Amino acid sequence: MFTLLHRDENCGARRGRIATAHGVVETPAFMPVGTLGTVKGVELSQLELTGAEMILGNTYHLSLRPGVEVISNHGGLHQFTGWNKPILTDSGGFQIFSLARIVKIDESGAIFRSHIDGSKFELSPERSIKIQEALGSDIAMALDHVVGLPNERKVIEDAMLRSVRWAKRCKSVANHSYQKLFAIVQGGLDAGLRRECAAMLSELDFAGYAIGGLSVGESAVEMYEALDYTTPLLPELKPRYLMGVGTPVDILNGVLRGVDIFDCVMPTRNGRNAMAFTDEGAVRLRNANHKMDLKPLDENCSCPACKRSRGYLRHLFIAKEMLGPILLAIHNLTYYQRLMARTRKAIEQNNFKIFYKNFIENFNIKN
Repeated sequence: MFTLLHRDENCGARRGRIATAHGVVETPAFMPVGTLGTVKGVELSQLELTGAEMILGNTYHLSLRPGVEVISNHGGLHQFTGWNKPILTDSGGFQIFSLARIVKIDESGAIFRSHIDGSKFELSPERSIKIQEALGSDIAMALDHVVGLPNERKVIEDAMLRSVRWAKRCKSVANHSYQKLFAIVQGGLDAGLRRECAAMLSELDFAGYAIGGLSVGESAVEMYEALDYTTPLLPELKPRYLMGVGTPVDILNGVLRGVDIFDCVMPTRNGRNAMAFTDEGAVRLRNANHKMDLKPLDENCSCPACKRSRGYLRHLFIAKEMLGPILLAIHNLTYYQRLMARTRKAIEQNNFKIFYKNFIENFNIKN
């Protein structure tokens, strides 16, 4: 499934390739988030033009709406959405954290009260896998127990050990012919717990390994430190996936430390809120200084948004025209994919540390 093509001679950055039933993913890779079977505001033909090779769907949300039966009736998530490239599905574990007010946890699994109508929805490790198999994703995630940070060590340890037990149960029932199962390393900011979790999961020989339980309340520095001691613990010849991260700076810090796959809602969510990413930082288009600006967002970008002026794009948001959020979502997704392509090239040339340093010096998230 995973081929490690090259290691940068000067840091932990890796260049690889993931082969799936629906195509090849070049790594390091960024996955746009399509929680409900759609990357918000972006039609699939345009999504392909951004350079995206794999998208993410969510077990919990798709189970509630439209329902697994509907998707199965269409032949699976690829046929239902029309996306014919690789799909990774999250297990629903993150919703244990994000929807904590409506979920109860015990050893059997999670019991949710639907955020839509309040109905009960039970998600065990076994059911999570069966749902993901029905969805037909190329990569499925084991159900894990995510807790927020900071937190008591006992709470983090209990969640980590439960995640390992749940991962074993997921692996015991997974039997899809082509779907690959990834496990998720938990342990908060505790190096000992991360080490223990990684060791136990590595023995189970999953197809890939994710680093979970980060970007849930800790600082960026704390997250980078956790990656410093977690990533080297993961099997070298398996893909490594940092879940739910993040800004361009966070992604490059992950690559520096040997991470292969990333996902985040930030490109589309920020685009819908009039923030565009460029190499110089984030451009906030509602700001009045862009009103008369004739420049494109990024002279090096060929996306549809960059064929217009900043002044025009600002007008769309001020006038509440739906085209504004659509164009900026496309731009941000294109920007992320261009960043990943440049990252892969820098790694191949053993030049990633210099690329990283130059990027960090010029990128200003407060622009």
